[in-house]
Order: sequence, then structure tokens, then C-alpha cells
Amino acid sequence: MTVGWKHPAPEGWVESVWAALAEDVGPGDLSSIAVNPEEVANWRVDAQADGVACGIGIAAYLLQPEFDDPQDDECEALVDDGEPVGPGTVVLRGRTRVGRLLTRERTALNYLMLLSGVATLTNRYVRKLEGLSTQVVDTRKTIPGMRALQKYAVRCGGGRNHRMGLYDGVMIKDNHIEAAGSLTEAVARAKHLVGHMTRIEVECETLDQVKEAIEAGADVVMLDNMDPFSMAEAVRNYRGHVVFEASGGVTLDTVRPIAETGVDVVSVGALTHSAPALPFHLELE
Repeated sequence: MTVGWKHPAPEGWVESVWAALAEDVGPGDLSSIAVNPEEVANWRVDAQADGVACGIGIAAYLLQPEFDDPQDDECEALVDDGEPVGPGTVVLRGRTRVGRLLTRERTALNYLMLLSGVATLTNRYVRKLEGLSTQVVDTRKTIPGMRALQKYAVRCGGGRNHRMGLYDGVMIKDNHIEAAGSLTEAVARAKHLVGHMTRIEVECETLDQVKEAIEAGADVVMLDNMDPFSMAEAVRNYRGHVVFEASGGVTLDTVRPIAETGVDVVSVGALTHSAPALPFHLELE
């Protein structure tokens, strides 16, 4: 069986899958009484729209045959995560017992549709920036419990990951500045406590804040909801001093004009909180 993952696979995915399956099955699949669960059938999963596949490895894991069962001897992933698909593209095919297959069908498709949707939307943003060096990155606006998988899907779509959580990077936002008393004080406290390998990012809404953040020693400056003219001026004045990130309400229509200001990265919350699912279905053959 071809695994289907774009390595490295995200940590914790097995635990996520079993929790999702338990949520759906509960104490037992009542619908299985309508079929002979021991009957063996051929099946396939195919895409119903254009997009980028993601979740193939999870679907294969759920739909794979039971070990050492001579009747359940086939499950093949025909595409890998990150590869393009279109209507009718067969992504998985196998042969297994009907009861096991139908019990796991919805959980497998849920992962496949959700993650492929994230990868597909990410790829649309990435393609908007062809020819530019600006990178598309995600945010922490993820489905609870699904962050590692959604961020994996972003990578499959050609995007990059922002910090994974509160533990692997400092981001000083407006409320941190308010609580600390000033932007400079907030950065000073962070620099005093974190190690030299940890970057400090500051959210700035004005050019004066950009200047203050750079003078305070920030490593990354987020240009939050700034107009393109102000973004361009910030980059022009301080290029090479910090990494510039643009953020705030970025859409497919605005991402390229924003990137053309010269920022290094554009963060897009919609990649994970608003990506429409990419449709797939499973059919018996």
C-alpha cells in the first residue's frame, strides 16, 4: 500500500483519527445491520472537483484491510498528498469487508475533504504570488484539535507555517502592549526572558509603531491592516532590518497587491478557518 503522505507527517495524527472514529461509531454502527458485514467488495474514492489532495494517508489508514485477513488484501493510494486532482480522479482503491468499510467511510472522507480544502485554498493563494518572493503563511485560527493537520495541509498546498502555538515564538499584539504599558517595554520584557533562538514579532498598525518596534529590537514586524502605501513605505525605510509580515483581511483579490509592497510574508487566517471542503465520495464497484 502506498502511504500517500507528504513527509514529514504531522505528529499526533493517529490519536486524532481514533478520537474522530470513536465520536462517530460510539458503542456500535447501527446501520451495519442493513448489510452483511462479512461480504467483501471492491471500492474506490474519487475527487469531485479540481483541487489539491490532502488526507490521503489518513483515509488509507482508516480504509486499509485488517491485518492477516486473506479476503481483505488490498488498499492502494493512487495519489499522494500535495498532488493535483480533478473530477473523477481516483485517489484510493481497495477491497475489504463491507461492514468495516462503511463504518469508517465518513470519518475517512471528513479528513480527506477538510484537509484537501485547506490545501486547495492555500494553493490558490500561492499561485497568486507566482514570480514574487513573498511567502504565504497560515495563522493560529485553526479548528481546535486539528492544528497540526491543518498546518500540514497548508504545506501540502505550497504554503508555509507561522508559529505552531504560543510556545514557539513571541508575538506582541495590541493587548500585550496595553498591558505592558508600551511597545518598547513589552519587547524588552520578552527579550529578557526568551532565549536567543526565539524570534520576537510585534504587531504594528502605524509607521510610528514600526519605527519603535525596530528600535526596540523586534525580529519580525507585522503590518496589521495597513494600506499598501504605508506597507511599501515601511519596507522601503527598513528593508533588511527585520522580516516584514502583512496581515489582516487578506483575500485572493488583495494578496498580490499586498505582496508587491515588498513584504516577506503574508499571513492568511482564511486558509484554515474558512477553506471550503473539497468534495470526494466513496463508491462500491
